[in-house]
Amino acid sequence: MDIRLLEYFLAVAKCGNITRAAEQLHVTQPTISRQLMELEKAVGSPLLIRGKRRVTLTEAGVLLQQRAEEIVSLMEKTMRDITDQDDLLGGTVTIGCVETCVSRMLPKILAGFSARYPKVKYELYSADGDDIREKLDRGDLDFGILMEPVEAAKYDFFRLPYWETWGILMRKDDPLARKAAVERDDLLNIPLSLPRREIVQDHIAGWFGVERSQLNVFAEHNLLANAALLAEAGLCYVVCVGGSFEIRGGENLCFVPLAPKRTSGHVLAWKNNRVFHSAANRFKEFVQAAEQAE
Repeated sequence: MDIRLLEYFLAVAKCGNITRAAEQLHVTQPTISRQLMELEKAVGSPLLIRGKRRVTLTEAGVLLQQRAEEIVSLMEKTMRDITDQDDLLGGTVTIGCVETCVSRMLPKILAGFSARYPKVKYELYSADGDDIREKLDRGDLDFGILMEPVEAAKYDFFRLPYWETWGILMRKDDPLARKAAVERDDLLNIPLSLPRREIVQDHIAGWFGVERSQLNVFAEHNLLANAALLAEAGLCYVVCVGGSFEIRGGENLCFVPLAPKRTSGHVLAWKNNRVFHSAANRFKEFVQAAEQAE
């Protein structure tokens, strides 16, 4: 299938109008209409509901829109990587990073790398580990900075010298906030918001010596912003790492570590057998050398 067909389809889906999409793409309206009919014939299903002034997507069209965005994005990145392959001084490095204390590593690393390779640009993506790994698997990201545990069979990685301490985020006026650390018995019967990663939830339940189903789970979260608002409203206690709270803050909240102390490390990971363009390969080597020197 010609990638141009998908680009035409995405433009129409975004504009909701074939004429406006044609103007945006600098082609004629009959050209767009003909290409869309060819696309519908190729997939064997109607993709658009054509109204007098607006077109909307069928269920098949919504599904194709999601897949087409991924395909076009990956194609654009692939073409860019090929262009960058022979240019050691330029290119774009795409990095996904969890929101923990390791986020503070990025400015330092990028400053050092940019001083050596000033033409290199960066695309940064903030998310939890599941979202970052999904983008690594699809090839949307060159690297993921992840908090352990990491599925070692799927990725190559090296460890970074950044460690996080697990604890509970709660209101400052909560009785538990007066404790130096919270223990198992403090947490078993209170409503919790847990990180959504199942492997992390299993670790947390293991720390408490119970099955995951025995925890009082009020909510699950990927990033901390909305979960922190739940804690501020007094709806639950948020299980998280201290660095996530530190970089976001919250004047009515406090972070209390777990007892016994629980910590997690970080890694720079990439997909197994990934062939890097020059800028990404140099970036990996630079980070590894810099962090080993710490």
